[in-house]
Amino acid sequence: MPSNVVIVGVQWGDEGKGKVVDTLAGRFNIVARYQGGANAGHTVLVGEKKYVLQLLPTGIIRPDKTAVLGNGVVIDPEALQQEIRKMEDSGASVAGRLMVSDRAHLILPYHREHEVAAENARGDGKIGTTRKGIGPSYEDKAGRRGLRTSDLRDPARFREMCKELVSEKNRIDAALYSAPPLDAEDLTEKYLRLAEGMLPYLTDVSAYLNAEMDRGKRVLFEGAQGTLLDLDHGTYPFVTCSSAAAGGACTGTGVGPTRIHAVVGVSKAYTTRVGSGPFPTEALGAAGEEIRKRGGEYGAVTGRPRRCGWFDVPLARYSARVNHLSAVIITKLDILDTLAEIPVGVEYEFKGKRFKNFPAEVETLEQLKVHYRTVPGWQKDTFGAHEASQLPQRARDYLSFLADQVGVKIAMVSTGPERDQCVWLDESVVCP
Repeated sequence: MPSNVVIVGVQWGDEGKGKVVDTLAGRFNIVARYQGGANAGHTVLVGEKKYVLQLLPTGIIRPDKTAVLGNGVVIDPEALQQEIRKMEDSGASVAGRLMVSDRAHLILPYHREHEVAAENARGDGKIGTTRKGIGPSYEDKAGRRGLRTSDLRDPARFREMCKELVSEKNRIDAALYSAPPLDAEDLTEKYLRLAEGMLPYLTDVSAYLNAEMDRGKRVLFEGAQGTLLDLDHGTYPFVTCSSAAAGGACTGTGVGPTRIHAVVGVSKAYTTRVGSGPFPTEALGAAGEEIRKRGGEYGAVTGRPRRCGWFDVPLARYSARVNHLSAVIITKLDILDTLAEIPVGVEYEFKGKRFKNFPAEVETLEQLKVHYRTVPGWQKDTFGAHEASQLPQRARDYLSFLADQVGVKIAMVSTGPERDQCVWLDESVVCP
């Protein structure tokens, strides 16, 4: 039986991982976030309470779970502490249950300023970032000039490093984007004050997780975004700047690959995407608008309307291979309840050649033709179903068709936003 499981997005993010992680967290001891920053919006409903998490792991909602932010996450100290206060105000105690890696990199104001300026300068070529400084922080990390949470432990050293970096960023932004300078002194002192509230959470996350696993504790690894936004495997350059695929769980927490026992993908029953970039099965016009309206497809962080379309089999098959998925969890099945027919993209065609693989070139993805298989809809209500027998036969047929096409079994179907609104089809691949 799997003890340590990775939850990863199959598509371009926004698949409902927050609800899935919250549902599964009851069967694990620790929930560890392994990449991304405060650009990841996870919306979770528990009774009448609505939690919108951006940086904190979803497990923080459950009072008996430990939540971990790994070294692969980039952390804005101000955003983190605001979110902690928000959680505390909502009645979810954080003290003693949150651990933050002392190797995680920091997001500072110059990262946000740089991202806004760079995105504006791209004009029509905008990537569609959330402008929270995520990308520039990862750029500094890769460039070996970033500041880490552990640097906050030494105020004198942090002050020296931060002032030097702000001076450098001011010169770059002034030359490239005519951006006004940031005050290095004010910024440094502000973040040293913020450090006082952050230092108690810092720990060697790798040592903690491995020790807890040795004691038999079960860890649920929570990814942000989705596989098609992964820096290496996504639709580059319209991607995030971190390893959103399952492999990031190891590098982003300091846990070896052999300690991961299963990888479970989360996919909508259709497909959505926020921001720019290729989207082969996008449904334009009334069909896409109807999905958006019924699914409430607006970004949890930005509020931007999501682009909507049909389930993409080559995309999902590619994601299954990259992550070596043990199973898939399908969300938002009920959004398709009203449709008499449901198109499913099963094959691509480019320059007269048909193929089932997911191409690397963005230009190919933008120009290819999608071949669809039309599946009969069920036109019956599936919202809130708890048992497979409550799903109409045609809904079960649709799920079977997706599983057969992708080549991965479906473990669970989410039938609503509440943690208990789900239908288990095979629990063994996820939980003992």
